[in-house]
Amino acid sequence: MRILIAEDDPTIRQMMVTLLSRLGHDCLGVDNGREAVGKWEQDGFDFIFMDVQMPGMDGLSATKIIRGKEAVKGGHIPIIALTAHALEEDRQQCLDAGMDNYLSKPLNLDLLLSFLEQDYPPQTK
Repeated sequence: MRILIAEDDPTIRQMMVTLLSRLGHDCLGVDNGREAVGKWEQDGFDFIFMDVQMPGMDGLSATKIIRGKEAVKGGHIPIIALTAHALEEDRQQCLDAGMDNYLSKPLNLDLLLSFLEQDYPPQTK
């Protein structure tokens, strides 16, 4: 699976890239939402882990752009939010932006890996 990891914390980003690469996935890490949108458009990923709070362009904005482009061209890439905020309202904000699910930090690796095994049908609103 080709996985894009958009995370501004270099330690978390590198840990995720290393872990998922060792499990056989092709991973690329970027540090902001603008780069995430650009790489998604260029490189055809299967899955995105998207930090919510990043400099330049946050993950919510990046997800909205991706979902808008998908609405025109078709398709649906699973996007999982990564955030230190663990309240239900934070989770709902991520889902409202078009993210498929939510993972709070510190990361639970078993849960992170389980997201890769789930089936993500396009959301209907």
